[in-house]
Amino acid sequence: MVAQLQRHPLAAQVADALLERIRAGEWPLGHRLPAETVLAARLGVGRSTLREAIRELAGKGVLDSRQGAGVFVTALDVPDDWDAVLRRADVAAVLEARIAIEAEAAALAAARRTPADVRALRRALAGRAPAGRCVDDHVDADMAFHRAVIVAAHNEVLVELFDAFVPRVRTAMVHMLRARPLASEEADHEAHARLVEAIARRDAPAAAAASRTHLTALKEALG
Repeated sequence: MVAQLQRHPLAAQVADALLERIRAGEWPLGHRLPAETVLAARLGVGRSTLREAIRELAGKGVLDSRQGAGVFVTALDVPDDWDAVLRRADVAAVLEARIAIEAEAAALAAARRTPADVRALRRALAGRAPAGRCVDDHVDADMAFHRAVIVAAHNEVLVELFDAFVPRVRTAMVHMLRARPLASEEADHEAHARLVEAIARRDAPAAAAASRTHLTALKEALG
């Protein structure tokens, strides 16, 4: 039995109390919370206050109120801000996530690409060709190429994920290339060309493999 909550704002404190119970495992993921009257009595608050607390946690993705079914646990904690997660993550972890996302995106691009997508990919490939440009410009051109692959997959969620990764990866790549230029810019560019051609000929396994191989090599270089 939780002691009655007296300080204000009361609904925020009720939300905190519910969250602590969820974190402690009292209500597992997917579990339905007790009925509103029961839960309000346990917490020593009115039903309107409880509803406000539930709305707060629903807004944070922890609870889901389903009409006629009840309130269900949809997360075991309040998720961290995405940008904060990426700032804390080391570059290797970010690149591992990129490998998982971009290899699948490359396969989807091979299956879904339009003639316009192929033209955009070839323009982006030409734009990142070795041309004696400064490191920053080269990295920006490379990011634009990889984004074009994601766009060709025609999945807006993947595009949003890639855009979230860009600032973290860009900084690391700029620092790496200034300290350790690529052994062969031509070989690196050829790896990108193979990816484009695999997408153009609708070869999903080859496109995924080309993306995974290139990004794995980049991860090893940055490591």
